[in-house]
Amino acid sequence: MASEVIQSITRLTSLADVLATIDNRVRPVAQRTIDIAGADGRTLAADAVARTRPGVPIAMIDGWALAADDTLGAGGYTPALLLRTPPRIESGQPMPPDTDSVAPFDAVRVSNGQAEALATIDPGDGVLPAGGDCEPGLPLRRAGERLGALDIAAFAAAGLARITVREPRIRVLPLRGSTIINATARLLATDIERRGGAARLDEAGRDLGTVLAAESADAIVVIGGTGSGRSDTSVHRLARDGEVAVHGIAMTPGNTAAVGFVAHRPVLLLPGRLDAALAVWLLVGRRMLERLAGVINRESDAVESVPLARKVTSTVGLAELIPVRCTGGQAEPLARSYLPLSSLTRSDGWIVVPPDSEGYSAGSLVQVKPWP
Repeated sequence: MASEVIQSITRLTSLADVLATIDNRVRPVAQRTIDIAGADGRTLAADAVARTRPGVPIAMIDGWALAADDTLGAGGYTPALLLRTPPRIESGQPMPPDTDSVAPFDAVRVSNGQAEALATIDPGDGVLPAGGDCEPGLPLRRAGERLGALDIAAFAAAGLARITVREPRIRVLPLRGSTIINATARLLATDIERRGGAARLDEAGRDLGTVLAAESADAIVVIGGTGSGRSDTSVHRLARDGEVAVHGIAMTPGNTAAVGFVAHRPVLLLPGRLDAALAVWLLVGRRMLERLAGVINRESDAVESVPLARKVTSTVGLAELIPVRCTGGQAEPLARSYLPLSSLTRSDGWIVVPPDSEGYSAGSLVQVKPWP
């Protein structure tokens, strides 16, 4: 009988080298045009440019449309006589000829057909100039920027109905039907959708070779099978059907993860533990998604600088992801190496200790990033 071939890691590749591999080999997907209603989280493939808005100066408040120079020196005790009664105007209406400002109703007194200014009005007060919302040639957002709900609302208000985006199609395969692997797959699929991808969650246990051979995805994420157990064969299968660029990343948790390619499509093989798969996804998988989407503003997540409540130690040479709970203005580390489910649910975010560091002393400022 032939001896069993054990799937093993020959060396750990630094996180920096893994990210460099992704940056060098993963290319943005083809662009397509979509309705803005479905663009939340998507990445622009071309600048979003609207027509000049407004086309003419318009009132921003309800009041009196007048020429500001006619009110020079006016005050409550020294009203300025106006040559004519100014027309009333409502917010959003075009400014009448020979007017450049809108005075509040109580800034003008009209009596017996005679109008007086009771306050000095500055030119442009209460007026949105032509192009004040959207200037010609100035994009609302630029190519490579990921869109949020506010962007979508602003685009709609500016009259944009369709935009050009890159939306990577990512297949997520839970290699086995365990509760943990299925839960992890759903979490990653949700994060992919929120960050501008189109996730397809495959049925648990679907044949890995069939998924690798499919052309209906721009990238593939597989959960499970990266270790040295009897049923761990995902790395060997990728080597047979494509290329394994990295097996074993110098990080914790998640050191058994692998990165490879089938033709031009990147493949990310994640461990079957929730904490390990999540750590690799946050530090490696999101980078892959950003490259596919053509993102240029990588630091788009809210990050909070918080002092550490107590010392954190780490192994030099390993990048380490640590969950933290923020209380009393400090970040309290909850776990390291293995991240129990309870530490994940009790934490407010996560920090990374870089591989060239032995850790952080108490009081050190750390960057706390949010979970998916």
